[in-house]
Amino acid sequence: MSPDDFDRLQSLMVSRAGFRLTRDRMKLAEHRLGPVARREGFETVDAMLGSLWAKPVASLGWAVIEALLNPETWFRRDRVSFDTFGKELLPALGKARGGQPVKIWSAGCSTGQEAWSLAIAAREAGVAVEIVATDLSQRALEKARSGAYTGFEIQRGLKAETMLRHFDQAEDAWIANAELRAMVHFARANLIDAPTDAHRFDIIFCRHVLGDADPARRGEMFDNLERRLVDDGCLFLGPDEQPEGDSIAFRPVAGRKGLFVKSPTALRRVA
Repeated sequence: MSPDDFDRLQSLMVSRAGFRLTRDRMKLAEHRLGPVARREGFETVDAMLGSLWAKPVASLGWAVIEALLNPETWFRRDRVSFDTFGKELLPALGKARGGQPVKIWSAGCSTGQEAWSLAIAAREAGVAVEIVATDLSQRALEKARSGAYTGFEIQRGLKAETMLRHFDQAEDAWIANAELRAMVHFARANLIDAPTDAHRFDIIFCRHVLGDADPARRGEMFDNLERRLVDDGCLFLGPDEQPEGDSIAFRPVAGRKGLFVKSPTALRRVA
C-alpha cells in the first residue's frame, strides 16, 4: 500500500465514519485489508484499492472501512466500570424508574462481549433492562447476534461459573442463553449520524471507541451521545478517556474513572 493510498483511505474513513488511523498503522491496515481483497475477488490489496478509487462502490467502500475499525473487546473489560454499573448504578436507577426497564446503549459494541456483559450484570442485580447494542461493522454484528463464542473468548473476562450460568454449550461453542438474548437488541449505527428520533437511554457505554475518531469529528460524536442520554443518565467511557477539548456536554464523576454525567451547560441548553 502506498502512502497516497493510505491518505485516501484516511479521507474515506473520516468522511463516512469519522475515524482515522495514524500513519504508523499503515502495515496493520494492509494486513487487515488482505482478507477483504480476497473475499471481493482481487489478487492484491493494491488492485482492490485501485478499483475503488477508479469506480467507487458503496458496498466495497464500507467493507474496507469496517475492516479497518478496531475490533478489540472482551467480556467485562475494565471490571471496575462493570462493578460500578452492576452494584451501584443499576439498583439505583431501577428504583428511580419505578420498575420500568433501565434503557442501556452499548455504542460501538464490536462482536458483542460488552452487551452480553451488561445483560449478565443486570440479571445478577435483578434489575429489568433493555439493551440496544450498535456497531458500524456488519461482520462484527453477525458474530454479536449469534451470541456464540469459544471457551477462550468466554473465559477472557468471565469466570467458569458465570459461563455455565449464562451460556449453553453447543459443540465447540458457548452460546448466550435465552434469558440473555431477550435483553439485547443488535443494530447497525454510525456515531456521526445525528439522532432522527426521540429515543433516549439511561446509561450509555461508549468505551475504547472514540480514541481513533478524527479530532474534527469527535465533538459531533459527543453531541450525538448527549442527545441520546436522559438528563439524569450516565455515560461510560474508557477509564483513561476524557471528552475535554471535544465537548462541554459532560462532566466527570469524582472517584469514578470513565464515568460522566451531563454538565450544567448541557442541561441548561435542553431547558
